[in-house]
Amino acid sequence: MNYLMNSYKHGGNIYKFAKLANCNIDEVIDFSSNINFIKPNINLNFNKLNTSAYPEPNYIDLKEAIKNRYKIDSIAQIELFNGGSSAIFSLFKFLNLKTCNIYSPAYLEYKKASKLFGYKLNLINRFENLYEYKNIKKNSLVIFVNPSTPDGKLYNRKNIKKLLNIWIEKEATILIDESFLDFTKEKSFLNYINRYKKLYILKSMTKFYSSAGIRVGVLISNKNNIKKLSKFEPSWKISTYDSSYIIEALKDKNFIKKSIKINNKNREFLREVLINSNLFERVYKSKANYILVKLKNSNASKFQDFLTQHNILIRDCFNFDFLNDKFIRFAVKERKKIEKLREFLLNF
Repeated sequence: MNYLMNSYKHGGNIYKFAKLANCNIDEVIDFSSNINFIKPNINLNFNKLNTSAYPEPNYIDLKEAIKNRYKIDSIAQIELFNGGSSAIFSLFKFLNLKTCNIYSPAYLEYKKASKLFGYKLNLINRFENLYEYKNIKKNSLVIFVNPSTPDGKLYNRKNIKKLLNIWIEKEATILIDESFLDFTKEKSFLNYINRYKKLYILKSMTKFYSSAGIRVGVLISNKNNIKKLSKFEPSWKISTYDSSYIIEALKDKNFIKKSIKINNKNREFLREVLINSNLFERVYKSKANYILVKLKNSNASKFQDFLTQHNILIRDCFNFDFLNDKFIRFAVKERKKIEKLREFLLNF
């Protein structure tokens, strides 16, 4: 069986996998989807939501909740989208620049958006040339994901400040994707949006708040940028269900600390299981809720075929730039699922 994904496919397609594995969807053990397995406490009766009226078009309550969560100065610095990918596509279209520099490997929607909107691509191999800047043209777009995908490396503030100096010297428009930063205790670069006028920060509420089916993505920048961007955005692009869920999730004050603690613990356990299996040439260190590995004596397709027999789905990373079919990613999950994985890895 071959479960390879094409150039822009992602993990998490448990519906297709269940058919291939000839099992029920609830029998799939999904290590491909990097969604927080810890869920916030949602104290909300969805049956009582007023869905007969249009949502408030400016989503003031939701923006206020996000502003308070991330200590943003004003809701005028926030624009909401129907998920992180929607935010990416809207920004690329709005900016309409000629060149895009992506520190790769990175989330594949950036490459897809670049090609779709006619940007010339400059892929920078951050594993080898993090501070390479010769090919970054003036007034181009720079994309940097922190923690990175698919390896989960957390670049510290010293690293990013050095990069910011390079990008600012090039007068670049900068997008820092912090979709997985909530899994760490590292500070955001949100305080820089008023220091450099061409800086944007992306937050995806999907990943940390365990809501893949709730589509809320957030772009934060200075008021002028957001005002211009919002003119191109439709009204009512987020449903009452989406908005209500995130507002309630943000009320759970214990969720953040609990998620970081348990994800850290389970990530280290998963890393130990992967190392002890002796199947991998390298197990990457990660600060996000997933771990990248490189296989020793197999490839991702054969490895997935074996795990399919046990209803386990993993993320094949062959379609990430600078990686190949030896690379796969495991999302951090409940301890019982990791224990099952350990049992099956011993028989590979």
